[in-house]
Amino acid sequence: MKIELNIQSEEFLYESQILINAFLAECNGNKENTEWNEKTLSICIEKENIKVCCGNIYFTGISEKPEKKYVKAELKRLIYQTLKQLTAKELPWGALTGIRPVKLVTGLIESNPEISNQAVCGYLKENYLVSDKKAALSASIARKEYELLKSIDYRNGYSLYIGIPFCPTTCLYCSFTSYPIKAYQKKTEPYLEALIKEVEYAAKEFHQKKLNSIYFGGGTPTTLEADQLDRLLSAVRERFDLTYCQEFTVEAGRPDSITEEKLKILKKHGVTRISINPQTMNQKTLDLIGRYHTVEQVREAFLLAREIGFDNINMDFIVGLPEENIEDIEYSMQEAEKLNPDSLTIHSLAIKRAARLNIQKEQYKELTIKNNMEIMELCEQYARKMGMEPYYLYRQKNIAGNMENVGYARKAGIYNILIMEEKQTIVALGAGSISKRVYPDGRIERCENVKDVSQYIDRIEEMIERKKHLLGNW
Repeated sequence: MKIELNIQSEEFLYESQILINAFLAECNGNKENTEWNEKTLSICIEKENIKVCCGNIYFTGISEKPEKKYVKAELKRLIYQTLKQLTAKELPWGALTGIRPVKLVTGLIESNPEISNQAVCGYLKENYLVSDKKAALSASIARKEYELLKSIDYRNGYSLYIGIPFCPTTCLYCSFTSYPIKAYQKKTEPYLEALIKEVEYAAKEFHQKKLNSIYFGGGTPTTLEADQLDRLLSAVRERFDLTYCQEFTVEAGRPDSITEEKLKILKKHGVTRISINPQTMNQKTLDLIGRYHTVEQVREAFLLAREIGFDNINMDFIVGLPEENIEDIEYSMQEAEKLNPDSLTIHSLAIKRAARLNIQKEQYKELTIKNNMEIMELCEQYARKMGMEPYYLYRQKNIAGNMENVGYARKAGIYNILIMEEKQTIVALGAGSISKRVYPDGRIERCENVKDVSQYIDRIEEMIERKKHLLGNW
């Protein structure tokens, strides 16, 4: 479908294309065989007046305010109505295209804690045309987040992210800062030295602030050797005051990176939450996506962690992995239920530009990727059977089935909520990490560390200076 805009706005064009792509996916079509794809969507914006037209179908509206965000919201609502009539399809998330739909609701609750979930759902359906189920899910999660974050000090508190950009292998769908550990073995020691310099800077710079949560991500932090992991964790515990730290998470995501010695080191240093992430419990899929470990290794790593004493273990699964159907996903859920993790994160596959699945798309174009409401509801049913409730949610561009990522838990992950709701400053260390300063008025500024490991090592002083510029007068 072509889009004609009477104004120059890449942002409006971008948001419009996301909605069009979502309808294409919902129609199980593509750019070659969807009939209405040959039509032209005309958009006329004159001050607050907006008209969206496609053939003989058109909708008009007026933005409630002249600011861009209000014009954009009304534009998407009109595009949605036009495409809904054109295709006779509806999208679960209506006209919403942003990655943080729950943030809309938490704002309502914070301004009026007595507002009912029914009123919240009505707001989402009226203004954004969200389905009943997704509106109810958003309201439920926002209410839980509101209660969980009451004890967090936004103004004087912060969270710490530490990135380890190494993995056993790079998965087919992965776009994170991640390098194969075998090829980068000689880089791990100098990387660790540079990272500890950043740790020392952050501990000294923010010693008067309250550290509320720590998250080791990547990559896979447990690809480090046991002594390296011990040294890094020692550097963190010795330099930071953890009096106010409510959660200390380390992603031990890949079971082929987990050993008894490493788990005992994590336990010794007070790590309270770990992730053991199979993504799927189907061996054929693991082989296809480049996770060269076995399903049995997942089980062994999980049971070993339990034996060592970890009582807060998360497991990540991805729905929409190539060639998986609902039967495959149900098998993964059944196997997860046997292990009984404390939280379960259900990701809908999103293919990013940097992923091999996109870069080499000609090679993988015959692979089937499927996700829908039935699959998401199946995962929810299993999570609830395990006594878990949804506690955080986010969406991504080009997400499979136009769905979402949902965290279910008996023990909710505080850092996950904070990073999604953007309520608190995040100090991020390591290659490819992004620090985020949240001002009292809600304004957000960011600074990035370089992604390349060698560049990070060579330019560590510059990375520290970037943080000083962003956070030095905080």
